[in-house]
Amino acid sequence: MLDMNSYITERYSRQIILREIGEDGQRKLRKSSVLIVGLGGLGSPVALYLSAAGIGRIGLCDNDIVNLSNLQRQILYSESSEGLPKAKSARKRLSELSSATVFDIWEEGLNQSNASHIISRYDIIVDCTDNHLIRYIIDDKCQELGKTWIYGAIEGFEGQVATFCADGPRYSDLFPEREALSMLPSASGGVIGTLPGIIGSLQAAEVIKIICGFGETLVGKLLLFNLKELTLNKIGL
Repeated sequence: MLDMNSYITERYSRQIILREIGEDGQRKLRKSSVLIVGLGGLGSPVALYLSAAGIGRIGLCDNDIVNLSNLQRQILYSESSEGLPKAKSARKRLSELSSATVFDIWEEGLNQSNASHIISRYDIIVDCTDNHLIRYIIDDKCQELGKTWIYGAIEGFEGQVATFCADGPRYSDLFPEREALSMLPSASGGVIGTLPGIIGSLQAAEVIKIICGFGETLVGKLLLFNLKELTLNKIGL
C-alpha cells in the first residue's frame, strides 16, 4: 500500500525545501483543483508542470484530436497519439507522470452552455486556448463565480500572460472589442515551438504562486515576452 506521506516527502522534496513552499504549501497544492482549457501548445506545458508540482485535481478540457502538425509544439503527445482525442491522450500521459493526481476530462470543450457547470468545480482556471470567444466566456463566468484565471496567448515569436481575479481588472477591460474579436477564427498563424513552452511555464508558475501565496503575481498586470528580441516587459492594466 502506498504510504502517501512518504510519497509526498520524497516526490516533492526539491519543492518542499523551498521556504516559500514547504510542507504547508505542498499540502495546499495537493488540496487544490485547476481547470486547463485547451490542451495544445500552451496547455501541454501547463498540464505537465502542474501535474509534476502535485496539484490534487486537474480538469483537462478540449474537444480536439491530435494532428501531426501539432507535434512541433504540443509536447504532451507523440506520433502514436495522432487521431486520438487530446483530453484522453493527455490524461494517459499525465497519469503516468503523477499517479496521485485526479484527472477529469471534458471532451466537449468549453462553451456558453457548459461553462458555469465546469468552471464552478475548480479553484483556478488556466486559459490555454487560441480563441477570443472562449476567453470572454471564461472571463464572464470567472467574474460571476469569483474565480481567478490565468490568460496566455502566443503568436510568432511573442507571448502574453496575465492573471485576472474577481476584484481586479478583467480580460474584457484589456480587450474591450468583444463583438469584433469574438467573430475571429481560432489562431492559425506560425509559432516557434519553444514559445508555448516558455509562456505555458509562466502560466503554471502563476498557479503555483497563487495557491502557495508567495511572490509577485500578474494580477493587474500584462506580461509581454518577445523571444526573437529576448525582451520581457510588464505593463499595468
